[in-house]
Amino acid sequence: MTKLRFAADDVPAERHSLEVTNTMPVYDSVDDLSPWFGEFGGRYLPATLEAAHEDLERIYVEASQDPEFQLELEALGRDYIGRPTPLYYAERLSKRMGGAKIWFKREDLCHTGAHKINNALAQCLLAKRIGKQRIIAETGAGQHGVATATACALIGLDCTVYMGEVDMQRQALNVFRMKVLGAEVRGVTSGTKTLKDAVNEAMRDWVTNVRDTHYIIGSAIGPHPFPTIVRDFQSIIGRETRVQSLAQMGKLPDMVCACVGGGSNAIGMFYPFKDDLEVAILGVEAGGSGIFSTDKHCATLSQGTPGILHGTKTYLLQTKDGQIKETHSISAGLDYPGVGPEHAHFMKSGRGEYVCCDDNQALAGLQLLSETEGIIPALETAHVIYTACQRAKAMRHDQNIVISLSGRGDKDMESVAQSMGVNLGVMSMTEQSLKAGRSEELAQVASSSSFTVGSDSYFTAINKLQGKSFASMEEYIAFLKEN
Repeated sequence: MTKLRFAADDVPAERHSLEVTNTMPVYDSVDDLSPWFGEFGGRYLPATLEAAHEDLERIYVEASQDPEFQLELEALGRDYIGRPTPLYYAERLSKRMGGAKIWFKREDLCHTGAHKINNALAQCLLAKRIGKQRIIAETGAGQHGVATATACALIGLDCTVYMGEVDMQRQALNVFRMKVLGAEVRGVTSGTKTLKDAVNEAMRDWVTNVRDTHYIIGSAIGPHPFPTIVRDFQSIIGRETRVQSLAQMGKLPDMVCACVGGGSNAIGMFYPFKDDLEVAILGVEAGGSGIFSTDKHCATLSQGTPGILHGTKTYLLQTKDGQIKETHSISAGLDYPGVGPEHAHFMKSGRGEYVCCDDNQALAGLQLLSETEGIIPALETAHVIYTACQRAKAMRHDQNIVISLSGRGDKDMESVAQSMGVNLGVMSMTEQSLKAGRSEELAQVASSSSFTVGSDSYFTAINKLQGKSFASMEEYIAFLKEN
C-alpha cells in the first residue's frame, strides 16, 4: 500500500487519540481530487449545484491540510464513535465451515450500530467548516439517517432525512430513532418509494436550498467529489484491518469481503488493500428473488450496464432505453439500482470480484452467524456472511478471510420475523392463552391458522405455514428456502 500523508503526522504522539487516523489523507490541491475512476465517476450536475461542489472540493482540501481537523475527528472517533473497532476471530463459525479462518471487522460496534457514523460525523464537521447550518441526507435501511441525525444532534445542526415510504415501513424503528434525535423525516412517495427515490428528493431539496444546506450522501455514490470523500472517511475500516491483521495473524488476510449496495463499507474495506494483489477482494450484491429467472434483484455489477444516475457514471440496472428498473432486496440498505463508481472500476479492471446472494441465502447467513457466534448481523451484512462462508469452505486452514460486519441486526428483526411468518405484534399462543384464559378456543384455532417450532406456537397469515409443525428452527428455515 502506498504510504499516505496526513496533516498531523508531525504532531507529538500524545496529542493523537488514535493509532490509525480516521481522517482523509493530505491533498495538496483540488487537482489531486480526480473525478474519475478509470472510465467511471465524473460530475453530471445542474448548473445551480456546480458552485456548491466547487466550494466543497476547496474546503475538503483545506481540511485535509489542517492538523486540528484531524485531531478533532480522531478524538471523536475514539471517544464518541468507539474506534478502533475489533478484528474478531470467529472460531466456532470457522470450525463449522471447515476451511479458512473467518474474521469479522466489527463495525457493528460503532456508535449507532453501523459504519455510517464514520462518514456522517466527518461530513458534519466539514459542513460546520463551510458555515452551513442545515443538513439533508437520504437513507434506505435508516442507518445513514440515524448516523446523520446523531452527528447533527452532537454538533448542533438542523437535520432533514429523506426516506422512501416502503423503507419507512420496514425500518420503522430507525425512523423513530431519527425523530427522537431531533431530525425531520420526510417520506418519499414517488417511484418505488425506496432509496433511489429518496436520493432524487434530497437532490431536489439541495438545488432549492443550496446556499444554507449541505447534503451528506451516505454511500460512495453521487457526483464528484462525494465518492472520494465517502471513501476517504470509510477507509478507516480497511486501514485498521491491515494493522490488526498484521498484529493478530502475522500477515495480511488472503481475502477481504463486504456487502455492496452503493458500496461505502465495501470501498472503505477494499481501498486500503487495492495495491496488495495477494489479497483477494470480494463484493456481494443483493440477488433478491434471483438474478436469472426474475428482475427482482439489485445485482448492479452482475447484471447492469454503464449509465449515468445521481450525477455519476457507473453501472446501473436499466432498460435498453436507459430507464431505471425497479429493484428488490429483503435488505433496504442494498435496494438501489446503481453502485459506487470506484466499485465499477474495480470490477472492470479485474481488481475486485462481485457476486450475488439472494434473500433466502441472506436469511441463512443471518441465522448461521447468530447461532454460532451470538452476533445478529444486519440483513445487508448477512449477504456477505453467507457468500464468504461458502468461499471459506474451499480455502485452506492456514488462510484467513476478513468480512466487514457493517452493521448489527436490531433494525431488521421485524423484517426477518415477517419472512419467517412470525408476527412480533402478537404474543405466542401460549402466552395469549394464559392472559385471556381461552386455552380451548386457541387450541381450536391452532390447527388452521398457526404453526409450531418446537414447543412454541405462532399465528400466521401465510397459507403454506398454516398447520405445519417443525422440530427445530433449522427445519423451519430449510422449509422456507425450499418453498
